[in-house]
Amino acid sequence: MRRILVASFIVATVAVSMAAAVCEDKVSLSQLSLLDLEGKSVKPLADQGAKAVVFIFTRPDCPISNRYAPEVRRLIASFAPEKVKFWLVYPDADAPPDSIRRHVKEYDYDCEALRDPRHELVKATGVSVTPEAAVFVFDRSVARMIYRGRIDDQYVAFGKHRPAPTAHDLEDLLAAVVKGSTIEFRTTPAVGCYISDLK
Repeated sequence: MRRILVASFIVATVAVSMAAAVCEDKVSLSQLSLLDLEGKSVKPLADQGAKAVVFIFTRPDCPISNRYAPEVRRLIASFAPEKVKFWLVYPDADAPPDSIRRHVKEYDYDCEALRDPRHELVKATGVSVTPEAAVFVFDRSVARMIYRGRIDDQYVAFGKHRPAPTAHDLEDLLAAVVKGSTIEFRTTPAVGCYISDLK
């Protein structure tokens, strides 16, 4: 009997600890702070009424990221009016703000840019390449990631791509969000330039 009680106590303690850890992770996401191009702190996952928050991880010197610029602009034009918030995220710690500003202007991105030099958002989302998308929605004002992966399937490997994509993963997901569909977390493999570890 005593063994059963001890075992039950251990199971209950582990369950409470896991629930607390999950709760803490969700709270910490809303408090996660990145830098804008002026060096000011921004909390992009604080609930401000958006239907979804989309992070597009990119870098100025990644050719695949730059080839996706027209598609990213098209998605912004289609979904920003539907209360979907887009952010460009630059994870390269060596990319100065002026270089990022030039990149945003050169590729005519119509959204705000953030720097993630300490890879806080990289770690929180699990992204590994550029370009790669991470999408969050809000459940009772708490951010929940519903997608991490490619924009579409045009690139099948580095240096190998289809003439046109056959799957529009990010667009289809955002269309479902705008319609109010319930979406469970999913991932797709992204192809691009690897995000290097911090030195």
